Amino acid sequence: MDNQALVQACQWTHVLPVYVWDDKDQNPWKPGGASRWWLHQSLKHYQTVLRSLGSDLFIVKGRASERLTQLAKDLNANVVIWNRSHNPSERDDVKDLLDQLKNIQVSSLVFHGNLLGSVKDLAKKDGTPYLVYTPFWKNFINTYQMKGLAKPKKIPPLPKMDKTYGASIESLGLLSRFKWYKDFETHWSVGEEQALKKLNDFLNARVHTYSNHRDAPAVDGTSKLSPYLHFGEIHPQRILLSVAKKFGSLQVSNNESVERFCKEIVWREFNYHLLQSFPKTVSSPLRTSFLKFPWASHKQYFDAWKTGQTGYPIVDAGMRQLWQTGWMHNRVRMIVASFLVKHLNISWQEGAKWFWDTLVDADLASNTGGWQWVAGCGADAAPYFRIFNPITQGEKFDPEGQYAAQWCPELKKLPQKWIYKPWEAPEAILKKAGVKLGDTYPKPIVDHKKARALALSHYETIKNQ
Repeated sequence: MDNQALVQACQWTHVLPVYVWDDKDQNPWKPGGASRWWLHQSLKHYQTVLRSLGSDLFIVKGRASERLTQLAKDLNANVVIWNRSHNPSERDDVKDLLDQLKNIQVSSLVFHGNLLGSVKDLAKKDGTPYLVYTPFWKNFINTYQMKGLAKPKKIPPLPKMDKTYGASIESLGLLSRFKWYKDFETHWSVGEEQALKKLNDFLNARVHTYSNHRDAPAVDGTSKLSPYLHFGEIHPQRILLSVAKKFGSLQVSNNESVERFCKEIVWREFNYHLLQSFPKTVSSPLRTSFLKFPWASHKQYFDAWKTGQTGYPIVDAGMRQLWQTGWMHNRVRMIVASFLVKHLNISWQEGAKWFWDTLVDADLASNTGGWQWVAGCGADAAPYFRIFNPITQGEKFDPEGQYAAQWCPELKKLPQKWIYKPWEAPEAILKKAGVKLGDTYPKPIVDHKKARALALSHYETIKNQ
């Protein structure tokens, strides 16, 4: 649904839908393990949909510029149409593809894929990028024209071709390298039908309480559309059109939650706006003063963070939820990210790589923007001196301790007063709850107050640079 390239292609006599898998380059941002699981399921689903429309999905391996050019030659194609991936590391390959197609006199058409527009479309009047979200949102809401979207009812037939060209989805080996995703299927159903169902369920019920519940990790208060957006199973414009159709506007005067939800959809667009304008931010801070930040390397701390063994229940619950489901509640993402960079003094790049490998919604722009925001080195970023307290954050957003008890079941018998600071609980309370610190549940790996003071001292070293 809403695949702009496919809709355009259906104007031609014959159409060959192609997916190119290049796993041999040195791109550090190829899909991680959790994304590969989703991609495998998504490709299978998409192939089924195409077959139901009288077509098929043709899989090729190798560099896109080389394989698509060769296909165009072999099939005597008139045009190659595709959706951009928006991954900066693929720009050279796209440029090569455009050049090679031009050399063999084959036309090309490129669409924005699963974005609302280009950097140019959403830039300031003077052409420069926005660095702060609020004016970006105001410009968007005042100027963006939502267009109708379409789904082809039938796709023109495949061209005559040698079937040996194609590879199977299984041959891509998307599931071969990573095995921890065995429980993902109990949490996710992949495909555009499921994406539309989630959207409709959300707009019919939970959107009305979104502003109040979006920060409560124990409550099913968010849309969970992020992986469907990332993999193009639903278009952001489809979401905004659905909101406008149901509520009459993206800004509903008597319902703050509707606008808040739309702002989150457009926040993703803002991150892509930044990524396209500053492609080096996938690995380098936007604020260059942070190039000299005194990050530390501490494998023991990093391993404890990755496995949910830091001794801080809100952090551990989040990291365990991530590992078991491939997803983490957004409020908790901010808390665990802050803990890594500001309590453990480990660089945001290391955290971004781990999220990239373990999130089913590992979106390069959102992942980069989120980590730089928390670290204080990106656009519209949280000040570095804003350091989330992992104790009070848990108590504030999960006051009954339900989230902690779900993902750290060894603490479920602790009274809510102590569940986010078990080291302060009286020994009798711990014993009754079956908690033995350092045994059944770890002691805190760092002291919050000391870690906070150290983080602030590090910030001072680059403050005036």
